[in-house]
Amino acid sequence: MVTPILRLPAVKADSGYSRSTIYLRIDQRLWTKPVKLGARSVGWPANEVAALNAARIAGKSNEEIRALVEKLEASRQLAI
Repeated sequence: MVTPILRLPAVKADSGYSRSTIYLRIDQRLWTKPVKLGARSVGWPANEVAALNAARIAGKSNEEIRALVEKLEASRQLAI
């Protein structure tokens, strides 16, 4: 299955977060790390953005979202 990779403007639009908030959440382990697309470009798998948005909408706690982030990032290794 092919998952689209969203660049930062699309992630900002989908999540409602600013660039600085996305990177702050990455530091807090509340958002997945970006995937390198090239020397100077990154993106996020669309399914991860959707899962994180759904968790926030569902009212999950920060600890539950951290566990989700770990699970999503671990599943990247299985896709190889």
